[in-house]
Amino acid sequence: MAIPTAPNPDHSIPAAPTESDVLQRRKIVVPGRFEFEPTSRWVRGVVGDVAVVDSRHQILVWEPGYKVPEYAYPSAHVRTDLLVPSAAPEEERATTHKPSEAAIKSPSSKDYWRPRWPDVQWFDYVHGGRRIPRAAWKWNVPGLEDFIAVSWYPGVLDAWYEEDELVHTHPRDPGNRVDVIPSTRHIKVVLDGEVLAESTSALVLFEHALPTRFYLPRGDVRLDLLDEVPLVTQCPYKGYTSSYWRRKGTQRDIAWTYGAPVHQVSAIKDGIAFFNDRVELIVDGEPFVDSPKVWA
Repeated sequence: MAIPTAPNPDHSIPAAPTESDVLQRRKIVVPGRFEFEPTSRWVRGVVGDVAVVDSRHQILVWEPGYKVPEYAYPSAHVRTDLLVPSAAPEEERATTHKPSEAAIKSPSSKDYWRPRWPDVQWFDYVHGGRRIPRAAWKWNVPGLEDFIAVSWYPGVLDAWYEEDELVHTHPRDPGNRVDVIPSTRHIKVVLDGEVLAESTSALVLFEHALPTRFYLPRGDVRLDLLDEVPLVTQCPYKGYTSSYWRRKGTQRDIAWTYGAPVHQVSAIKDGIAFFNDRVELIVDGEPFVDSPKVWA
């Protein structure tokens, strides 16, 4: 049975409510101080056959001014016998807050852009002839004396697991939500006047504070007009991309595919999503405008 719709639906975007002392738009608030939240996930960080971290009771730590947390583990849950005190990085990442080009191409813990807090004690991982510079740190902050953070940056430890799921990039914020919902909205993707895709079987991915994405079945995409580029990028909430897509004869990425998404969003596997701002995205006959931008 088809889901009923209004006979003459009005899809216009209303004006945002007027803000006042008693009504404010909800904002993403970053902490002005250190904040923490306990968690009981089973977290393991591995180098070779060594579990450097094996913890079932750790805390998430948010540094002042930043919305992405780090895990901090009780010292007893970390192989501190394999950690050696070391000096701070030559380049002070606490002043740049961004990874270098070298970090992007060949990541190492030296190039990691966290912690941002300048007052930390660094540790190298040393074991079995292998030395990983600045693999871990302790914040010199009252209350965190008995906790150690270990870098999640790609290429530092060999792997991270929450329970038995391989995880990466950075710990997931428990306040973030990702929903994947099937939709029969009519989606059309146009570039330079040519239709690249058209579908009424999209999966709509809603991710808190990020653009709405429409994942289209491959059969609804003009693959003959696109070049597939093998490119792996990472998202802690969605997994690893398997490829990106470009208009034939161009060098600009306009779409991507997750060939192995995490199980929470497994429905998007092999679907193709286009960058909203690099193509003309038409939804039910109207140019798609994401509500967060219009209502900002």
